[in-house]
Formats: sequence, structure tokens, C-alpha cells
Amino acid sequence: MEKQPRHRPKREFPDAERIIVECDLEVCPHCGERMTNRMPWHMRKKVQTLKGPKFVAGKSKTCANPSCSHPEKNYYASRVLLYSLPKSTYGLDVLAYIGWRHEHEHKQFIEIHQELNERGILVNERNVGKLYRQFLALLGAMSELTDQKLQETIADHGGLIFGLDGLQPEGHGTLLYVLYEVLSGTPVAAVQMEQATTEKLSAWLQTYQHYPALALVSDGEEAIISALKKTWPEAPHQRCQEHFLGNVAEGVLKHDANLRKEMRQSLGGLPKVPQEPEDLPLL
Repeated sequence: MEKQPRHRPKREFPDAERIIVECDLEVCPHCGERMTNRMPWHMRKKVQTLKGPKFVAGKSKTCANPSCSHPEKNYYASRVLLYSLPKSTYGLDVLAYIGWRHEHEHKQFIEIHQELNERGILVNERNVGKLYRQFLALLGAMSELTDQKLQETIADHGGLIFGLDGLQPEGHGTLLYVLYEVLSGTPVAAVQMEQATTEKLSAWLQTYQHYPALALVSDGEEAIISALKKTWPEAPHQRCQEHFLGNVAEGVLKHDANLRKEMRQSLGGLPKVPQEPEDLPLL
């Protein structure tokens, strides 16, 4: 009997939540002109997370200034790295869950595999071990490949744009802080911390201080902002657009919910809209 080639099972998640991530950069880092959105997504994939499947897509921008030193250069939505690693269809929270259960609660991969399956994560035991090794690599020292990508970005742009975010994976005992590079869309490193302070984060970031930083991106957490500025004091800092807009909208969410409730009550007695011509009343 002829052996069939191995292949990955095709998995469909028609009800996956859609998450469209925008590029954090507003202006070109070289000429300062406002950049324009590119129509196609630079990446899109279905990601299995502990909170259900997500459809994650990244929208890039480009510099349309013909006199720029980097005309038509594309800049990507690097924050997609906070959902999953490149070429991975499993969320960072899944990786962190595997690492925590294996290291701190001494669960075997077969036990973690069963737990993930019970939570609706489609994964086999072999991939659980693979995801665990990916998690260790993210927490470990920087690889030569990562350093090469950063050096190439420095040669192209004259420096790097670092982003730092803290995640609280479900079923995980600590925060996971992820450092990534915006221009190249490269995950640099991660660290697990409880009650992270400026001093702890700064000590961790010292390993990467020798890389020149053009700018810094993060959410509004004071410890993160202080640590970034302490590590690269001359680089300007920018709030992440996604977090900023979320904070702006937070104040109106309660009023929006009340308005929707009142509209349902007010309009609930109206007859349904006819679907077929024969359902229309005769005049």
C-alpha cells in the first residue's frame, strides 16, 4: 500500500472573532510625512486561543512621499505578535498556559493535551511539546536569527522601534511581558513577572539597550513606560493606538449599553419587517 504524504488537518472556524490590527505608525520614520493605508492585509490567519478562535489580520501602511529616502516602504502591524508568534496558529496565551502547567504544576504533556482538548483547543500531544519549546525559546536568550533581523533593520532604517506589552494569560500565575520590534515585525523576547516594577523591567531590558531605538510603543502602564524611557532615554514614546482608542471609548460604553437597552424596549413592540412580497398588507 502506497504511503500517503503527511498533511495538516484543515480546520475551519466560521464563528471566529475578527481582529484587525492596524500599524502603530502614523508618520514615516524617515521623512515625517503621514503614511497611507495599504489595501491588502500583510498577514491573516485563524488563531486558537483560550478564549476561542480568532481571525487575526494585520493592516500595513506605506510612505507615499516620492522624495522620501524610503519611498513605498511598507510598515506592518507588529502588534499581531501579541496574539501569536509568526507562522503559529496558537495564541500566546496557549503557549503560556502550557508552560505554566508543565513547569509550576508539574503536568505531563499528555495531561495538558487533554485539558486543552476539553477547552476546545484542537491540538495533539506532539504539538503540545513543540509549543512548549517555542515558549521556552521566547523566554530564553535572543537567537542569532533574531539578532540578524534586528541588525538588518538597523542598517535599513538607522535604528529600531521597540514595543512592549504585558499580557495576563488565563490560567497563568504571572504576567507575560513581550518585547517586539515594530519595523521588522520581530518578536524579540519575553519574561514572566509578578507585580512587575520599573526596576525589574529595566533590569531585563538592559540586555537589549545596545540596540539603537528610534521610538518606543506601549500601552499606558506606568511601569512599562518608565522602564522603556529608562532604557532608551532619548527615544520618543507613543501610546499604542489600539489601547488609546479603547481608553477613549471606555467612557461611553456604559451610555452606549443603556441606549441600546432603551432602544430595544422602545422598538420591541413594532411589527417585524416583512420578508416576502406576499407578506405585505393589502391597501
